[in-house]
Amino acid sequence: MEADLFTAAAEERQEKDPTATPLAVRMRPRTLDEVVGQRHLLRPGSPLRRLVGEGGKGPAGPSSVILWGPPGTGKTTLAHVVSRAAEKRFTELSAITAGVKEVRAVIDAARRAAGGYGKDTVLFLDEIHRFSKAQQDSLLPAVENRWVTLVAATTENPYFSVISPLLSRSLLLTLEPLTEEDLRGLLRRALADERGLGGAVALPEDAEAHLLRIAGGDARRALTALEAGAGAALDKGEREITLTTLEETVDRAAVKYDRDGDQHYDVASALIKSIRGSDVDAALHYLARMIEAGEDPRFIARRLMISASEDIGLADPTALPTAVAAAQAVAMIGFPEARITLSQATIALALAPKSNAAYLAVDAALADVRAGLAGPVPPHLRDTHYGGAKKMGHGEGYRYPHDMPGGIAAQQYAPDAVHGRRYYEPTRYGAEARYAEVAERVRARLHGNPRGESHGESRGEGAPPPERQEG
Repeated sequence: MEADLFTAAAEERQEKDPTATPLAVRMRPRTLDEVVGQRHLLRPGSPLRRLVGEGGKGPAGPSSVILWGPPGTGKTTLAHVVSRAAEKRFTELSAITAGVKEVRAVIDAARRAAGGYGKDTVLFLDEIHRFSKAQQDSLLPAVENRWVTLVAATTENPYFSVISPLLSRSLLLTLEPLTEEDLRGLLRRALADERGLGGAVALPEDAEAHLLRIAGGDARRALTALEAGAGAALDKGEREITLTTLEETVDRAAVKYDRDGDQHYDVASALIKSIRGSDVDAALHYLARMIEAGEDPRFIARRLMISASEDIGLADPTALPTAVAAAQAVAMIGFPEARITLSQATIALALAPKSNAAYLAVDAALADVRAGLAGPVPPHLRDTHYGGAKKMGHGEGYRYPHDMPGGIAAQQYAPDAVHGRRYYEPTRYGAEARYAEVAERVRARLHGNPRGESHGESRGEGAPPPERQEG
């Protein structure tokens, strides 16, 4: 009953002074049709619509729901809509502060309300993943007996963070991040709606774009920033939330590029070229610009993996594993923590010794292949694992390297058309200096020149070093 009194008091306070309640709360949808995004959950006849009493005479809606999704995507909102639409008592607990004692108190109150007043209770439990197994076990009797309609929210994978008995008794609904179009519609509704700002201020296009960037798919963050910007503008006597006012209010400079525009590629190119040039501070600057602009962290990680092979290669053989590990970590944790992982990888790549030998080598080989320099595989290298192969001379004369001193057999491996051509020209930087020495010794042994005198063509005639691509 305390939650009912609190809700009633909040609604009365909002009616007397709308600005006393945060904009994000005032704009909270009252029906499923007002919910922003999540179209996959709101189709006619969906379990969520049956839960609020829509869907005609079909089967009853589920007794418990687990909402899984990023912050600001509408988990709390959906819980409020469920309670309002079904005209049920609404009680809210947070797993951060509540324990078994608080859960049992809510369940006891729900049973009394159902028995004495005939009114069901919706229990919204935020961050259920923070509950221990014992705390989650305490919910099971209420869920099984339908003493409460449990709506639990989590930002973590419920298959790992919610006990199996509770998960099996609940409907799992996955919420998706809100798109820019979803947030744009929400912002414009908040500007015009009487529950929101009621047309008191306007939001120019550049300020709106900045708001969408800093929101990061979070509706609550978008509305909070809008409210702060509107308050600052009105305090100045202005009827428009300028970009400057918005920047001052939310203490965040607008990043001057569109993720789909030319500067998107300019900044990405500058990041890679700064790494290539070993300017770690410039590289971190461009990394920060991309992060602040709302760039997809996976895109940044992919660029770093390319740089690790194109610009560093065997000069530091750990560069590629570092970049790949960063990409895997980014995919698992996402922003904001992923910024640290991307920073670590960027610093490591910028300060690593540089070599483009692997990049030049494969493109030189490709140039020869595209020029028609291929030819048949030498007979002694051909496959012998089928009937008749030996009759055609396949494998005849092949020398098994493991039987040779040093594990190297002097024999021809390349087709006649490219025999003796050299594609890989290692640098003497970093760890690649060792590869350069090994390559010279091995080539000499392969060509039967134990003193190491090279007589092969470097990259071959007609195969000049390929033109470098832009970062």
